[in-house]
Amino acid sequence: MRELRTAALLVLVAVVITVGAVLMMRSRSRVHETAGAGQSLLVTTDWLAARLDDPSLVVLHVGRDSSRYLESHVPGARFLPISTIVVERDGLPNEIPDTDDLVSVFEAHGVGDNSQVVLYGDYRGLWAARVFFTLDYLGLGDRTALLDGGLEVWRSEGRAVSREHPAAVRASFTARPRTELVVDAAWIEQRRDRSTIALVDARPEEQYRGDDPGSGIARAGHIPGAVSLFWETALESNDRPVLRDAEALRAMFRAQGIEPGDTVVTYCRSGVQASHAYFVARLLGYPLKLYDGSFIDWSNHTTYPVEP
Repeated sequence: MRELRTAALLVLVAVVITVGAVLMMRSRSRVHETAGAGQSLLVTTDWLAARLDDPSLVVLHVGRDSSRYLESHVPGARFLPISTIVVERDGLPNEIPDTDDLVSVFEAHGVGDNSQVVLYGDYRGLWAARVFFTLDYLGLGDRTALLDGGLEVWRSEGRAVSREHPAAVRASFTARPRTELVVDAAWIEQRRDRSTIALVDARPEEQYRGDDPGSGIARAGHIPGAVSLFWETALESNDRPVLRDAEALRAMFRAQGIEPGDTVVTYCRSGVQASHAYFVARLLGYPLKLYDGSFIDWSNHTTYPVEP
């Protein structure tokens, strides 16, 4: 009888371990594929491959120029130049354009109120993240996703690619700008000492430290109180640019003293790297803002302090 009880206990332990492992895997999938108001913020190549024929799906390949897109892209993807969704304003590069101009660009690429948008692009998804931020600002963030791993992973899995340039049918897009998501230097200066405000510098550490100021920076260093979280550290590797699992990403934020419920404010040199950090924080559920002028703007305000 003792042997039977021992065997039964071992079986029960094995079942508990197996069920726990399955639940953990499902939990990871939920965080990465169904975060945010019932829509997907981050989708896998399997998810996308199964839905390429969905008429509501709009896939956008984002880049500086179309050279990589012309070589090959996800079937059905349309090319979106990053230059169409950023402007230079008051000497600051990569600022968010006027809403009407943005709406016109996205409508011309087939993005409408009922679209499910999937983004990927050059430079390991960095440009795609800027487009995600832009659509989130316009009120379509919950219907927009990044393709985890982008074209790099899509190709590595031997999936079909295309050189065709599909024409877009102009859509109707009703913008609902969330202007509160974008903050300026004055907003930062008034709140940077608050314990619930977490300033995240998404630049390389050498720029954060001031060893390499970067172009356009008047005074090297970083905003006092900001923590360094270089955007690329959220990726598994440069060759396989999928996001780290949710727990690893949360641990990165916790290691910098960022607690659940803190308002994360991301910045970088000019607002693009900050958009990737913004996406990660959005995926993890933090309240957040983006300082679009970023450190080029801050360093030019001589009345605001800079830390080396």
